[in-house]
Amino acid sequence: MRQSMEGVAVLDIHDHGIAHGQERITLRVENGIGVLTLCRPRQLNGWSWESSRQLGIMADRLRFDDSVRAVLLRGEGRAFCAGIDVTAPGGDITGRSPAERTQHYYEGIRWVHERFAAFAGLPQPVIAAVQGYCLGFGFELALMADIRIAADDAVFALPEAGIGVAVDAGGDMRIAREAGAGWAKYLALTGRRIDAATAERIGLLQAVTPLAELEGAARSVAEAVAANAPLAVRHIKRSVDSYADAGLADALDRTALAAALTLTSQDAAEGYAAKAARRPPRFEGT
Repeated sequence: MRQSMEGVAVLDIHDHGIAHGQERITLRVENGIGVLTLCRPRQLNGWSWESSRQLGIMADRLRFDDSVRAVLLRGEGRAFCAGIDVTAPGGDITGRSPAERTQHYYEGIRWVHERFAAFAGLPQPVIAAVQGYCLGFGFELALMADIRIAADDAVFALPEAGIGVAVDAGGDMRIAREAGAGWAKYLALTGRRIDAATAERIGLLQAVTPLAELEGAARSVAEAVAANAPLAVRHIKRSVDSYADAGLADALDRTALAAALTLTSQDAAEGYAAKAARRPPRFEGT
């Protein structure tokens, strides 16, 4: 850690608490743009508890760096993020009783929400460049960006209900904010996938480009933001978010409880088992 001139603690770029070789997210700052990259292409950038921890660290690093005027969020490989990495260590939460296990899940989801809030609440606008699979947690992460540019091969879905769990990071509410309650319910209740053209038509994307042009298109938007007056840009973002996210904090707490209850249900156990066995699930509502 180091201290700024004003006495505010800020994270040094080399002191971010992430062991070399264990990175799930990398940060590079260039020409006023902080480039955040999901860097596990072999796992389709699958999300984990560790991914959430690292996102929070990177958000703290960016928050106090006045040289960064915009953030570009991208994924390596053929997917932006295909959702939860079920093989990642620490994925199962235990407890001495069902009630304690549910409580542990509730606190775990709240902890994830806090890291996501730090990212979504960055003073700098975030531009997401999305390609390939953008599913579950990946879709929810992209929805936290201020502006979303996608390649024409991008595919979006919230498949959680099909495996017996609630949408746990607020993606359904963010869809309701951007596209309306009907689309939020349609996507979250059916789990159906939509292509980039549909996502753009309903307002979840600001632009769609050929895959080969994605990086350049997203970077061009980030550069345009970075070229504008920093104080004006930051206050515009805060003002719009203040209006658009009214009531979001309370709704996210309800989401954390819903996620905890469903993640510890028999239906969730059946859903994951069915997915692994590639068979239809048999849900009982327990």
